[in-house]
Amino acid sequence: MMKDEALLAVNLSVDYPGKPGVLRNVSIDVQRGEIVGLVGQSGSGKSTLAMAILGLLDLKGGTARGWINFDGRDLLHLREREMRRIRGKDIALVLQSPMTALNPALRIGTQLEEAWRCHQGKRVSWKSRAMELLESVSLPAEASFLRRFPRQLSVGLAQRVLIAMAIMHRPSLLLADEPTSALDVITQSEILRLFAALNRDLDMGMLFISHDLLSVATLCHRVAILHDGEIVECAPTDQIFQRPCHPYTQRLIAALPSVPAYSTL
Repeated sequence: MMKDEALLAVNLSVDYPGKPGVLRNVSIDVQRGEIVGLVGQSGSGKSTLAMAILGLLDLKGGTARGWINFDGRDLLHLREREMRRIRGKDIALVLQSPMTALNPALRIGTQLEEAWRCHQGKRVSWKSRAMELLESVSLPAEASFLRRFPRQLSVGLAQRVLIAMAIMHRPSLLLADEPTSALDVITQSEILRLFAALNRDLDMGMLFISHDLLSVATLCHRVAILHDGEIVECAPTDQIFQRPCHPYTQRLIAALPSVPAYSTL
C-alpha cells in the first residue's frame, strides 16, 4: 500500500478576515492507496483544510500560505483554470449531507451526466459508465433509478449517489468530509465498507475527515489529530488508539466508552 512519494503532501497556514491562524503550519500527507483520518472537534479547521486542497478558500475570503503538493504539482499556485481540470477528476469530494449536495430539481441521471461531461466532453457516452458506477456502489443499475429525483431516495441511497459521482473519473484522491455523520448506524457501516472496497479496488488515496473516532478506527490506516488549527499528533491508527502521546489525543481516547480495536474493513 505505502509508496515512497506521497500522493498528497501539505504544509499550510490559513487565515480568514478577522480570524487569523485558522490553520497554523499544518503538515499532513496521504500516500497512494492509503486512508488517512483527520480528527478534530467542530471548528478545529478540518473542513478548511479540505477547501484549501480544492482551491476553494476564496469563497469564504480565506488566504493560504505554504504549499499543497499533489501528484507533483503545487496546487496553491495553480490558476483557477488549471484547478478546474483537477477538481472532480483527480481530486473528488464527498460531503456530509447528500440532500444538500444533490440538486433537488434534477434527476439522478441528469446529475451523473453533467458530472461526466465536465471532464469528458459532450460526445462521449456516459450511460454505460453511469450503470457501472451504480453497480459499484450497490445501487440499482437501471434506467428507472436514473429517472428518480433526490427526494425519492433515502439519505443512505443519496450518499451512495454522491460517492458514485465522486469516483466517476477514477480520482487518485478522495476527500470525504464527515460523510457518515447524517446516517444511521447500519448505513454508516455500509458506507464505511464501501469506502474500504473503493480504496482497495481503485488504489485511491483518501482523506477521511471526521469527529467519529469509531469510524476512523474502523477505516483508516493512519490518523492525524487536529486541535486549534494544528496537527498535534499523527501516527498509525493502532498507536493513536492504544498509545496516544499528545494530551489532547489522550483526552479524546479517554472519552470513548471503550477503546475500539483497530481493523480496516
